[in-house]
Amino acid sequence: MSKDTHTHPVIPVILSGGAGTRLWPLSRQSHPKPFMPVGARDESLLQQAYCHAAQLAPDAPIFTVTNRDYYFKSIDEIKKLDHPDLEKFKFLLEPNGRNTGAAIALAALAVRAEQGDDAVMLVLPADHLIEDTAALHADVACAAALAAQGHLVVFGIRPDSPATGYGYVEYDQAMPMAGSGEQHAFAVTAFKEKPSLAQATDFLEKGHYLWNAGLFCFTAGSILLALEKLAPEIYQQACRCWDASHTSAQQANKINFDAQHFNNIPATSIDYAVMEKAENVVVVPAHFSWQDIGCWQAVSRLTSQDDAGNASQGDVLFVDAKNNYVRSKNKMVAAVGVEDLIIVNTDDALLVSHRDQSQQVKQVVEALKAKNHPSHQIGNTAYRPWGEYTVLEQGCHFKIKRIVVKPGGRLSLQKHQHRSEHWVVIAGQAEVIKGKETFVMGPEESTFIPAGSQHRLSNVGQHDLIVIEVQTGSYLGEDDIVRFDDIYSRNVELDPV
Repeated sequence: MSKDTHTHPVIPVILSGGAGTRLWPLSRQSHPKPFMPVGARDESLLQQAYCHAAQLAPDAPIFTVTNRDYYFKSIDEIKKLDHPDLEKFKFLLEPNGRNTGAAIALAALAVRAEQGDDAVMLVLPADHLIEDTAALHADVACAAALAAQGHLVVFGIRPDSPATGYGYVEYDQAMPMAGSGEQHAFAVTAFKEKPSLAQATDFLEKGHYLWNAGLFCFTAGSILLALEKLAPEIYQQACRCWDASHTSAQQANKINFDAQHFNNIPATSIDYAVMEKAENVVVVPAHFSWQDIGCWQAVSRLTSQDDAGNASQGDVLFVDAKNNYVRSKNKMVAAVGVEDLIIVNTDDALLVSHRDQSQQVKQVVEALKAKNHPSHQIGNTAYRPWGEYTVLEQGCHFKIKRIVVKPGGRLSLQKHQHRSEHWVVIAGQAEVIKGKETFVMGPEESTFIPAGSQHRLSNVGQHDLIVIEVQTGSYLGEDDIVRFDDIYSRNVELDPV
């Protein structure tokens, strides 16, 4: 490898916004794909992206573009890493998704403001499984050198099948990197969106096509110049959003994008807005192993199989079955006399799909949204900045929850108009505010919170606080809340509870 490739440090930008609708019911709007544990290390996709970023750029800040609702959960994922330097993680928080054009434009403005026009950005989506770290480092060094010369770099994956679910990159002229051994880049001649099977087969036979991995490398100045020229509406609206956002009061490690200005940015992918039109795009063929964790079929390939081709996670029994993938939480599943199925069982939903139709799971989520069914958005377990809660049972005028509060976690000071709550401490130490009283409860102690009474639950111990909550009343919706104080600065309309 040329010494020149070491002189271009990169600034990682992680895109963590994919809803993962094809991975329902494990991936939901409130707990999407980046937080799913995947692979042999059983780390979430976001954690793995952070690990790659930290190794690639040990001295650089790491930017994350994500939804503002995922900020606290993302911080929790970072804290699970070995000795994380929390000060190097910076968050760019979107009020909602506007595709990769808006995300990358605003990330480039943030990187330029902090690091300058010549800073090399490495864009890493948090929905890919990448292994072989050494090969990744070599490919990124090659891409960074090209980016420093003004190129817009996309990483390409050599196809091993005529896949129709990926975009393709067509290339021709080789651009060898001096002294870099096998490292090469190629001039891109065209981008081909998801092709038909016949087209994909033709691409595979011709040989000069790669899958578009969705990983990019360019300087902040180069991508902003390309946006200004090729997608001026995205560029102008992103600049207005940036000006309206970063000048307001912000925490040191995060910027909340102004919702009104953000929603004026066209919801267009960076591929369509820039990469398909620019003349200075090159592709670096990846030498690292890569898998797009886009559907259950892809997840199933990561799990070891028995002699009949069955793979499972959880308590699963196969009888006269073959080529199935079954994943179950908290329930035993027996698959008898079936083949080529994907079965995913969670506390509140069950998915049964033919293996070849796993891409169609997205249609299930769309149908649930159309029916306003809550299971497209949230499961029985909901994640909050202070911890999580799981609905154990509910019926007419009652609901039972298991609440877990992290050490130092604190629910908002609140009251409910239509429900009363009975709290029983199972483990840990709880500080309770009830009306004008403040007291501490330990295991096997309980208290009753009548409707209309201000209350707050806090964990003042060193371990998780576990509480069983029994709600009773005429209305038990999560939006029955009046919030008086919240250490997480949440908006009750956006994030009740």
